[in-house]
Amino acid sequence: MVRFPPGTKIGLTTSVPIEIIFAAGCIPVDLNNVFICAEQPEQYVIAAEEAGYPNNVCGWIKGMYGVCLSRPDIHAVVSVVRGDCSNAVALMETLNYLGREVIPFAYPYDRDRISLEREMHKFMDIFQTSPDQVRAVQQRLNRIRRKLEQLDELTWQTTCVTGKENHEFMVNSSDFRGNPDLFEAELDAFLEERRHSRDHDRAATGLTRLGYIGVPPIITDLYDILAQRQCAVVFNEVQRQFSMPSARDDLVEQYLNFTYPYDIFGRIADIRQAIQTRHIQGIIHYVQSFCFRQIEDIIVRQELDVPVLTLEGERPARMDARTRIRLETFIEMLKSR
Repeated sequence: MVRFPPGTKIGLTTSVPIEIIFAAGCIPVDLNNVFICAEQPEQYVIAAEEAGYPNNVCGWIKGMYGVCLSRPDIHAVVSVVRGDCSNAVALMETLNYLGREVIPFAYPYDRDRISLEREMHKFMDIFQTSPDQVRAVQQRLNRIRRKLEQLDELTWQTTCVTGKENHEFMVNSSDFRGNPDLFEAELDAFLEERRHSRDHDRAATGLTRLGYIGVPPIITDLYDILAQRQCAVVFNEVQRQFSMPSARDDLVEQYLNFTYPYDIFGRIADIRQAIQTRHIQGIIHYVQSFCFRQIEDIIVRQELDVPVLTLEGERPARMDARTRIRLETFIEMLKSR
């Protein structure tokens, strides 16, 4: 008996080897993207709190729980129990209590190849698929990822792709919106249009060049505000990692090079390289309220050689006045330099 028939929707709490899910004929659904792209994402947070989730729990965790409450078509949820948020374990338990099937996935903290390979084989067994089937899907997805690399290059080398547009494509590469063919068609049309833009060969002169690091923002208008202040976000750190910029034929190696689930020092090396290559003048470090990654800001500030502004968000909402003042002051300081 097939555990997950073709077409079964599988929720994700963060990026996992979606090649295995697609190879099984299933449809990965990144719960984070469903949550934050909703017309009223706050409704999911409220639903989780009404179900008993505490106020002082990460808004992303509550949002994902709320999405699952409203989406019975998502048959099972893959929860990353090591390499993401520790609250994901409790999320998994509360979903399991509701009767939703949950599948744990663990990235090895020490980036041990044997451990990750073992975890992937276990994942393949759950989805009843083979290495050859997975390899074929990986080759298909990597063709799309190479196009995302082109989009990323246009973002920092020209003015024809904005930081917000970069963010939207990269963050959705975590699940390719469940349909790689449609995702690629949209990406192809976008790239074709922008390559013919009059801004294609013009560098972002006169704009303050920023890097965005940390998890994607829960502040809904952050990129719009930065654009209004003549800032170009030329690097989206974690979103770019979702697109697997180090994609290669070896699936295990690909996910060993995926910086997000591992320690902060691998991420810092990636950020430093981007600062140098993309001529970044300042960094916005976004941290989520009640998230352990806030502590890593101590190391980020010590290790990066450009000014860093740390912004904190809690629930999906527009930027508040105090944060806006801090952001504008930071931008003015960069411009004066």
